[in-house]
Amino acid sequence: MEADAASPASDGRPCFIRFGRAVCGDLSQAERREWWLANGLGGYAAGTVAGTLTRCYHGLLIAPVGTTLERRLLMAKADATLLVDGREIPLFANRWSGEVVDPRGYVHLEAFWLEGRMPVWRFAVGDVVLEQRIWMEPEANTTYVAYRLLGNSKRDVRLRARLLVNDRDHHAITRPEGFTPPVEAPTPAARLIQTSEFSLRISAVAGEIEDRMVWFENFDLPLERERGLADRDRHLCVGEAVLDLNAEAWCGIVASVEHEASLDLEAALGRFRAREADLLVQSRKVPELRRAPAWVNQLVLAADSFIFARPLSDLPEGQSVIAGYPWFGDWGRDTMIALPGLTLATGRWEVARRILLTFARFIDQGMLPNQFPVSGEALCYNTVDAALWYVEASRAYVEHSADMETLARLFPVLQEIVAWHVSGTRYGIAMDRDDGLLKAGEPGLQLTWMDAKVDGWVITPRIGKPVEINALWYNALLVVADFARQLGQPSDFYQELAARTQSGFQRFVRLDDGGLFDVIDGSDGEDAHIRPNQIFAVSLPHVPLDLATKQAVLRICGRDLLTSYGLRSLAVDHHEFCPHYSGGVLERDSNYHQGPVWGWLLGHYALAAYRAHGDSAEARRWLHPIRDHLLDAGLGTISEIFDGAPPHRPRGAPAQAWSVAGILEAWWRLRLSN
Repeated sequence: MEADAASPASDGRPCFIRFGRAVCGDLSQAERREWWLANGLGGYAAGTVAGTLTRCYHGLLIAPVGTTLERRLLMAKADATLLVDGREIPLFANRWSGEVVDPRGYVHLEAFWLEGRMPVWRFAVGDVVLEQRIWMEPEANTTYVAYRLLGNSKRDVRLRARLLVNDRDHHAITRPEGFTPPVEAPTPAARLIQTSEFSLRISAVAGEIEDRMVWFENFDLPLERERGLADRDRHLCVGEAVLDLNAEAWCGIVASVEHEASLDLEAALGRFRAREADLLVQSRKVPELRRAPAWVNQLVLAADSFIFARPLSDLPEGQSVIAGYPWFGDWGRDTMIALPGLTLATGRWEVARRILLTFARFIDQGMLPNQFPVSGEALCYNTVDAALWYVEASRAYVEHSADMETLARLFPVLQEIVAWHVSGTRYGIAMDRDDGLLKAGEPGLQLTWMDAKVDGWVITPRIGKPVEINALWYNALLVVADFARQLGQPSDFYQELAARTQSGFQRFVRLDDGGLFDVIDGSDGEDAHIRPNQIFAVSLPHVPLDLATKQAVLRICGRDLLTSYGLRSLAVDHHEFCPHYSGGVLERDSNYHQGPVWGWLLGHYALAAYRAHGDSAEARRWLHPIRDHLLDAGLGTISEIFDGAPPHRPRGAPAQAWSVAGILEAWWRLRLSN
C-alpha cells in the first residue's frame, strides 16, 4: 500500500482534500462533492465523488467543437464492474428516473482524495483493493481513466467498463432522436466514433473492447431539476472494455478527439503531475508564496484551470479566462478582476501579459466586451466597469513585472479608455463635468457587475452614478497619471481629473454614519441600499476617502454583509433580502444580487480591513474559512455564490475564477504588506 495520501505528494502537490467511508458511503455527501478538471483549451471533465451524474455538465470529456468555446459532451462515463473469481461487483453508481439509484458502487469506496487537482478513488472489496484516477492531458482534448491493483493479489481480477458516449451541447440534454454515429473498430482495443464535426477515439490500455450498442435512457439529473431545467438524459453505449488488472502497471481507457493521443498511461500521468509541480515551482517566484500553506497551493493549481488559449490571427499565443465552470465562457469584467490573482499572485507574469494584449484587440469606444459570443455573433459591450478593471489589471501587471515595453504598447489603449469616458461612450456612460463622476445606464440595460436580467427586466438597474464605478474611475485616473510619468509624458490632465473626481466622490458619503450610498443621481435620487459595492472605495490601491470614512465603510460591511465566505449582496434587514438562492431561472435570477453571498468579495473585504486598520495578519484572518470550503462543493476550488442565510450553502457555479482569484490576490498582497 502507498503512504497516507493526505500528506503532500513527493513533488509538493497538496493532498489534504480527502474523505473516508463516512463521506464516500453516504450518497448525499458523496454527490454534494464534485471534482473538476480543465485542459487549457476550454475543455473539461467533471463528476461526483459517488460517480453519479447529477448535472448535464458532468462527463469525462467535454470538448470545444468548432469555435473556441462551443463545448460538447463527447464521453459521459466509463461504468466499471470488478470481475473477481466469477463474481461481478459494480463499482459505479447511476441515478435513474423515479429517484432510483442503481447500482450503488460507492459503498465500496474506502477513500477519495485529490492529489493536486487529480481525483483518486480507492475501492476495497474484501482483500481486493484498487485505485482509479482521472486526468486530462494539458493542452489536448484527451481524458484518461486509469486503474491498478494495490498489493499483490493472487486472485483472478479483471475490470469491465461500459463506455457511454454522446454528442450534445454541454448546456442541453440529448435530443429524443439521439445520434447514431458509425462506430469503427480499427483494432480490438479501439473504437472510433465518427461525426461530421469530430472523431472520438476510445482506446483500452491492457485490454480489449467488446461490441455493444445500446441506449441507456432516463438518467436523472437532480441538480438540473433543482435549477428548474430539464432533468433527464440518455447516453449511447458503444462497447465494453475488458481490462486486465494488476499491481505492476496501469490499465485503463483513453478518450480523445486528437489525431494522436498517447496510450502510455504512466507517461501521461507523469506529464500531468509534472505540470502541476511546475505550476507550484513557478508560484514560488513570488516570495510571499514560498511558504504558502497547502490550501493556498491548492488555489494556485485551481487558478490554472480557468486560463485557456484564445488565439487570434495576429496574436496566436492569445489567452483568456473562463469565468466559471461549467456554464460560463470568458467575460471581460471577470477576466480583468481575476487577472492579478490568477496570474500575478501565482508567478505567471507572461500569462498576464498575453491576456492584456489579447483583450486590447477588442477595446472599442473605450469599452471592453462584456463577453465573447460562442458562435461568431457580434461582441457584447454592455459593461461599464470592465474597461476600468482593465486599467487596474494593467497597473498590477506593470507594478510586479516592471515591463515597460508592454506598458508602452498598452498606454495608448488606456488613454483611449479615459478619453472616451470623459467625452461619453455607449449606454449613457460619460463623466459629469460638474462633479467629475461617471454616470451610466439606460432603461433595459444591465451595466454593472450586478447584472441579472430576465426577459427584459433588469433586476438591479443602478442607473445613475454607482459607487464602485466611481471608485474604479478615480483609481483608473491616478493609474494612468502614474503611467504617464513613468513614460515621460504629461500627467497633469489625469491628475486634475482625479482631484475633481475625489471631491465629487464625497457626495457618496452618508451623513448618518451609514457608509456610502450605492448609487447617487439616480431616477429616485440617492440609493441607500446597503450593498457591498462600497467596499471598493476602501480596497482599491487608490481610494478617494479619508481614514475615518474608510473605517466607517468597513464597519457597515462587517456588520451587515460579512459572512465566512464573502459579502452578502444586500443587507439582511432589507425587505427584498433573499436568504436562499434556489428555484427556477426566474426565481434564481431575480434574487441573484438580492442576498446571496459572493465569494470574490471576501478578498476585497480583507484588503479593505488592512487599508482601514493597517494590520495585515488580522486582515488575512478573514480568508481562513475558505480552507474548509475547499473540501465541499467543487473540491479544491471556490464556488460562485453562497446562500445569504447560514449555513451559507454553496450555490451557482461550483468553480468560479474571480472567487479563486480574489482570495489568492488578497492573501498574496497581505503577505506582501508584512
